[in-house]
Amino acid sequence: MKIAIDIRNIGKKRTGDEVVFFNLVKQFSVLDKTNDYVLLTDRDPEKDAGLAQEIARLELGANFKVVHLAEEGANKMFWNAVSLPLYLRKEPADILLVQYITPFFIPRKTQIITIIHDVSFKVFPKLVGKVDLFFMNILIPMSLKRADKIIGVSKFTANEILKYYKVDEKKVDWIHNAVSDIFFKEHSQEELEVVRQKYSLPQKFILYIGTLQPRKNLPALIEAYIKIPNEKRKDLKLVLAGGKGRNFDAKIDEYVTSYGLEKDVILPGFIDEMDKPQIFRLAHVFCFPSLYEGFGIPILEAMTLGVPTLASDIPSHAEITEGATMLFKTDDPADLSEKLNRVATDENLRKDIARKELARAQKFSWQKTAEKMLEICKKMTDATPH
Repeated sequence: MKIAIDIRNIGKKRTGDEVVFFNLVKQFSVLDKTNDYVLLTDRDPEKDAGLAQEIARLELGANFKVVHLAEEGANKMFWNAVSLPLYLRKEPADILLVQYITPFFIPRKTQIITIIHDVSFKVFPKLVGKVDLFFMNILIPMSLKRADKIIGVSKFTANEILKYYKVDEKKVDWIHNAVSDIFFKEHSQEELEVVRQKYSLPQKFILYIGTLQPRKNLPALIEAYIKIPNEKRKDLKLVLAGGKGRNFDAKIDEYVTSYGLEKDVILPGFIDEMDKPQIFRLAHVFCFPSLYEGFGIPILEAMTLGVPTLASDIPSHAEITEGATMLFKTDDPADLSEKLNRVATDENLRKDIARKELARAQKFSWQKTAEKMLEICKKMTDATPH
């Protein structure tokens, strides 16, 4: 079996999208020494030091090959319509693994698997940029129709795909995300302090990490933070970590300014993947107030390290945590502020949450996820007439 994988997001600071493909490829390399893999990218590893470093971290086996397609700067449409189809006509693959958008004009003998991280653009269209929404509404239905298999990153996401799109239920399956192996490495106090200094982090803080988009509900977190009693909040800061990027929620800056929180709310920007475990270990509380997620990898990252966590009570979070973390009602601001105060100040509660989180986190691993994905690939090729 020959499996081609679109790895363009690796090394591009695309948070969850990048994490999933990086770890799947890394596990495929550990688990599978038989099948052939072609990793397709739009950058030349010999010229792009960042990509070369990420590929080195993958520790690829001899049955893996990295192929640079298209010229530097070629847009996504050119990649999907020209570069990738031309390559696969010359070098056919049994399976092509992509996310969201399937390329055009791919020969039918190449079966396509697309991973869908969430369908937030269908649920909260007003929170997505108009240009992005336009293309998603056109391209996603086309992609799901062409895909031979559609994979959600949770049971919830698989059900959402079936809810919002007319696709054959037999085409839809799911896998669970997990956390990178860097989260299982111990760090000395000196290493933690180096990261603290690198991002100018305070001594004690509530952490959010992820994109800073409107659906992440961060203004509500800021409001909950300021409702923590002054005597308990005086040494406790709020860190909102993530790149501003496209679709940045402008209300974050507005709230910080209007409430006079310039010294209390810290925005350190994008966090390098290798620094994430240290950031979580430094945090007093992790809060993930998102209105909609397909999975929510940062919650699992916090759970893996036993960081007391508070998250919104959306279905995907309930699926992942199964009662291990504290959840708040997204439609009740008072519930968020009351529970944030408790998780930040009640030591017995914090210890209980940490204990439950560590036990629950053990149920997830990229090895299990990669094994399930390989099983899906095998079933697809076995069912294809030769």
